[in-house]
Amino acid sequence: MNLRCAAAICLLASSGLPALAGELTVTITDAHSAPVADAVVTVHGDAEPPAPPPAPVTKTIDQRDETFIPYVEIFRPGDQVVFRNSDHTRHHVYSFAPAKSFEFVIAPGHSAPPVTLDHAGEIAVGCNIHDRMITHLYISDATHIARSGADGRVVFDGLPAGTYHVQVWHPQLRPGRAPPGQAVTLGAGDAKAAFALGLLPDPREGADDPERARY
Repeated sequence: MNLRCAAAICLLASSGLPALAGELTVTITDAHSAPVADAVVTVHGDAEPPAPPPAPVTKTIDQRDETFIPYVEIFRPGDQVVFRNSDHTRHHVYSFAPAKSFEFVIAPGHSAPPVTLDHAGEIAVGCNIHDRMITHLYISDATHIARSGADGRVVFDGLPAGTYHVQVWHPQLRPGRAPPGQAVTLGAGDAKAAFALGLLPDPREGADDPERARY
Protein backbone atom coordinates (compact mmCIF):
# COMPACT_ATOMS: atom_id res chain seq x y z
CA MET A 1 0.00 0.00 0.00
CA ASN A 2 1.45 3.42 -0.90
CA LEU A 3 1.49 6.38 1.49
CA ARG A 4 -1.35 8.15 -0.32
CA CYS A 5 -3.71 5.16 0.11
CA ALA A 6 -2.67 4.73 3.74
CA ALA A 7 -3.32 8.41 4.48
CA ALA A 8 -6.75 8.21 2.84
CA ILE A 9 -7.71 5.20 4.95
CA CYS A 10 -6.52 6.92 8.14
CA LEU A 11 -8.49 10.04 7.27
CA LEU A 12 -11.64 7.98 6.65
CA ALA A 13 -11.22 6.13 9.94
CA SER A 14 -10.58 9.29 11.94
CA SER A 15 -13.59 11.05 10.44
CA GLY A 16 -15.94 8.38 11.76
CA LEU A 17 -17.54 7.91 8.33
CA PRO A 18 -18.49 4.35 7.33
CA ALA A 19 -16.40 2.73 4.62
CA LEU A 20 -18.25 2.22 1.38
CA ALA A 21 -18.80 -1.38 0.41
CA GLY A 22 -19.22 -2.81 -3.05
CA GLU A 23 -22.47 -3.57 -4.77
CA LEU A 24 -25.32 -5.58 -3.33
CA THR A 25 -26.86 -7.66 -6.11
CA VAL A 26 -30.23 -9.31 -5.48
CA THR A 27 -31.40 -12.03 -7.89
CA ILE A 28 -35.00 -13.24 -7.98
CA THR A 29 -36.15 -16.39 -9.77
CA ASP A 30 -39.29 -18.52 -9.74
CA ALA A 31 -39.62 -22.18 -8.81
CA HIS A 32 -38.34 -23.14 -12.28
CA SER A 33 -35.23 -20.92 -12.00
CA ALA A 34 -36.61 -18.40 -14.50
CA PRO A 35 -35.94 -14.71 -13.75
CA VAL A 36 -38.79 -12.82 -12.10
CA ALA A 37 -39.56 -9.26 -13.18
CA ASP A 38 -41.56 -6.71 -11.17
CA ALA A 39 -40.37 -7.93 -7.77
CA VAL A 40 -39.99 -5.11 -5.24
CA VAL A 41 -36.79 -5.32 -3.20
CA THR A 42 -36.39 -3.28 0.00
CA VAL A 43 -33.11 -3.00 1.92
CA HIS A 44 -32.83 -1.75 5.52
CA GLY A 45 -29.46 -1.22 7.21
CA ASP A 46 -29.04 -1.78 10.96
CA ALA A 47 -26.68 1.17 11.43
CA GLU A 48 -27.95 3.56 8.77
CA PRO A 49 -29.28 6.92 9.94
CA PRO A 50 -32.81 7.75 8.75
CA ALA A 51 -32.76 9.32 5.31
CA PRO A 52 -34.64 12.57 4.73
CA PRO A 53 -37.86 11.97 2.80
CA PRO A 54 -37.50 12.70 -0.91
CA ALA A 55 -39.61 15.38 -2.56
CA PRO A 56 -42.99 13.99 -3.71
CA VAL A 57 -43.28 13.03 -7.37
CA THR A 58 -46.14 12.19 -9.72
CA LYS A 59 -46.03 8.97 -11.72
CA THR A 60 -48.36 7.89 -14.51
CA ILE A 61 -49.91 4.45 -14.91
CA ASP A 62 -50.89 4.12 -18.57
CA GLN A 63 -53.57 1.88 -20.05
CA ARG A 64 -52.67 0.56 -23.49
CA ASP A 65 -54.02 -2.48 -25.30
CA GLU A 66 -56.23 -3.11 -22.26
CA THR A 67 -53.17 -3.45 -20.06
CA PHE A 68 -51.93 -1.36 -17.14
CA ILE A 69 -48.35 -0.25 -17.73
CA PRO A 70 -46.37 -0.89 -15.62
CA TYR A 71 -47.63 -3.96 -13.81
CA VAL A 72 -45.90 -2.83 -10.59
CA GLU A 73 -44.84 0.71 -9.68
CA ILE A 74 -42.97 1.96 -6.62
CA PHE A 75 -44.02 5.08 -4.70
CA ARG A 76 -43.02 6.96 -1.56
CA PRO A 77 -45.65 8.23 0.91
CA GLY A 78 -46.83 11.59 -0.40
CA ASP A 79 -46.30 10.73 -4.08
CA GLN A 80 -49.16 11.01 -6.56
CA VAL A 81 -50.40 8.63 -9.24
CA VAL A 82 -52.25 9.56 -12.43
CA PHE A 83 -54.11 6.97 -14.53
CA ARG A 84 -53.96 7.64 -18.26
CA ASN A 85 -56.25 5.95 -20.82
CA SER A 86 -54.41 5.52 -24.12
CA ASP A 87 -56.93 2.97 -25.42
CA HIS A 88 -59.94 3.47 -27.69
CA THR A 89 -62.37 2.16 -25.05
CA ARG A 90 -63.39 3.40 -21.63
CA HIS A 91 -61.78 2.02 -18.49
CA HIS A 92 -63.29 1.88 -15.02
CA VAL A 93 -60.30 2.09 -12.68
CA TYR A 94 -60.86 1.23 -9.01
CA SER A 95 -59.22 0.15 -5.76
CA PHE A 96 -60.71 -0.87 -2.42
CA ALA A 97 -57.32 -1.26 -0.71
CA PRO A 98 -57.01 -0.06 2.91
CA ALA A 99 -54.04 2.13 1.92
CA LYS A 100 -56.18 4.04 -0.60
CA SER A 101 -59.55 3.57 -2.24
CA PHE A 102 -60.70 5.38 -5.39
CA GLU A 103 -62.81 4.90 -8.50
CA PHE A 104 -62.68 6.60 -11.91
CA VAL A 105 -64.33 6.06 -15.28
CA ILE A 106 -61.76 7.30 -17.79
CA ALA A 107 -62.72 8.10 -21.39
CA PRO A 108 -60.32 7.29 -24.24
CA GLY A 109 -57.48 9.81 -24.44
CA HIS A 110 -58.14 11.22 -20.95
CA SER A 111 -56.54 10.97 -17.52
CA ALA A 112 -57.99 10.68 -14.03
CA PRO A 113 -57.24 13.38 -11.42
CA PRO A 114 -54.02 12.81 -9.43
CA VAL A 115 -54.38 10.58 -6.38
CA THR A 116 -52.12 11.27 -3.39
CA LEU A 117 -50.75 8.10 -1.80
CA ASP A 118 -50.51 9.07 1.86
CA HIS A 119 -49.59 5.81 3.55
CA ALA A 120 -47.20 2.91 3.06
CA GLY A 121 -48.84 -0.26 1.78
CA GLU A 122 -49.75 -2.17 -1.36
CA ILE A 123 -52.66 -1.12 -3.55
CA ALA A 124 -54.11 -3.51 -6.12
CA VAL A 125 -55.87 -1.60 -8.90
CA GLY A 126 -58.25 -3.18 -11.39
CA CYS A 127 -60.59 -2.28 -14.22
CA ASN A 128 -64.26 -3.00 -13.64
CA ILE A 129 -64.75 -3.52 -17.38
CA HIS A 130 -61.74 -5.67 -18.28
CA ASP A 131 -61.20 -8.25 -15.56
CA ARG A 132 -57.68 -9.27 -16.53
CA MET A 133 -56.38 -5.70 -16.18
CA ILE A 134 -54.49 -5.20 -12.94
CA THR A 135 -51.64 -3.09 -11.59
CA HIS A 136 -50.04 -2.84 -8.17
CA LEU A 137 -48.88 0.34 -6.44
CA TYR A 138 -46.25 -0.37 -3.78
CA ILE A 139 -45.79 2.53 -1.35
CA SER A 140 -42.80 2.30 0.99
CA ASP A 141 -40.57 4.54 3.10
CA ALA A 142 -37.66 2.08 2.92
CA THR A 143 -34.27 3.77 2.57
CA HIS A 144 -33.37 1.58 -0.42
CA ILE A 145 -36.00 0.19 -2.77
CA ALA A 146 -36.04 -0.96 -6.38
CA ARG A 147 -37.98 -3.16 -8.82
CA SER A 148 -36.45 -6.09 -10.67
CA GLY A 149 -36.19 -5.99 -14.45
CA ALA A 150 -36.67 -8.73 -17.00
CA ASP A 151 -33.39 -10.32 -15.85
CA GLY A 152 -34.74 -10.70 -12.31
CA ARG A 153 -31.96 -8.60 -10.82
CA VAL A 154 -31.65 -5.47 -8.66
CA VAL A 155 -28.31 -3.82 -7.89
CA PHE A 156 -27.73 -1.41 -4.99
CA ASP A 157 -24.39 0.37 -4.94
CA GLY A 158 -22.60 2.76 -2.59
CA LEU A 159 -24.02 1.20 0.58
CA PRO A 160 -22.05 1.71 3.81
CA ALA A 161 -20.52 -1.44 5.24
CA GLY A 162 -22.80 -3.24 7.68
CA THR A 163 -25.65 -5.70 8.02
CA TYR A 164 -28.75 -5.26 5.87
CA HIS A 165 -32.14 -6.91 5.86
CA VAL A 166 -33.30 -7.65 2.32
CA GLN A 167 -36.98 -8.35 1.66
CA VAL A 168 -38.72 -9.24 -1.60
CA TRP A 169 -42.38 -8.70 -2.49
CA HIS A 170 -44.24 -9.73 -5.64
CA PRO A 171 -47.98 -9.50 -6.37
CA GLN A 172 -48.13 -13.20 -7.22
CA LEU A 173 -46.79 -14.41 -3.89
CA ARG A 174 -49.27 -16.55 -2.03
CA PRO A 175 -51.47 -14.40 0.25
CA GLY A 176 -51.25 -14.71 4.00
CA ARG A 177 -47.52 -15.33 4.07
CA ALA A 178 -44.80 -12.87 5.04
CA PRO A 179 -42.59 -11.72 2.14
CA PRO A 180 -39.32 -13.67 2.10
CA GLY A 181 -36.24 -11.96 3.51
CA GLN A 182 -32.66 -12.55 4.54
CA ALA A 183 -29.78 -10.76 6.24
CA VAL A 184 -26.73 -9.79 4.21
CA THR A 185 -23.43 -8.42 5.51
CA LEU A 186 -21.50 -5.96 3.37
CA GLY A 187 -17.79 -5.62 3.99
CA ALA A 188 -15.18 -4.25 1.63
CA GLY A 189 -16.38 -6.13 -1.45
CA ASP A 190 -19.47 -7.14 -3.38
CA ALA A 191 -22.32 -9.10 -1.80
CA LYS A 192 -25.13 -11.15 -3.28
CA ALA A 193 -28.57 -12.35 -2.21
CA ALA A 194 -30.77 -14.80 -4.09
CA PHE A 195 -34.47 -15.59 -3.75
CA ALA A 196 -36.50 -18.36 -5.37
CA LEU A 197 -40.20 -17.48 -5.23
CA GLY A 198 -43.19 -19.76 -5.49
CA LEU A 199 -45.63 -17.65 -7.50
CA LEU A 200 -49.30 -17.99 -8.32
CA PRO A 201 -50.36 -17.85 -12.01
CA ASP A 202 -50.31 -14.44 -13.65
CA PRO A 203 -53.86 -13.00 -13.34
CA ARG A 204 -53.35 -10.92 -16.49
CA GLU A 205 -53.52 -14.08 -18.55
CA GLY A 206 -57.21 -14.68 -17.69
CA ALA A 207 -60.04 -14.02 -20.12
CA ASP A 208 -62.47 -11.09 -19.98
CA ASP A 209 -66.23 -11.32 -20.21
CA PRO A 210 -67.05 -10.38 -23.85
CA GLU A 211 -70.33 -8.73 -22.80
CA ARG A 212 -68.61 -6.36 -20.39
CA ALA A 213 -65.93 -5.48 -22.97
CA ARG A 214 -68.61 -3.64 -24.97
CA TYR A 215 -69.18 -1.17 -22.10
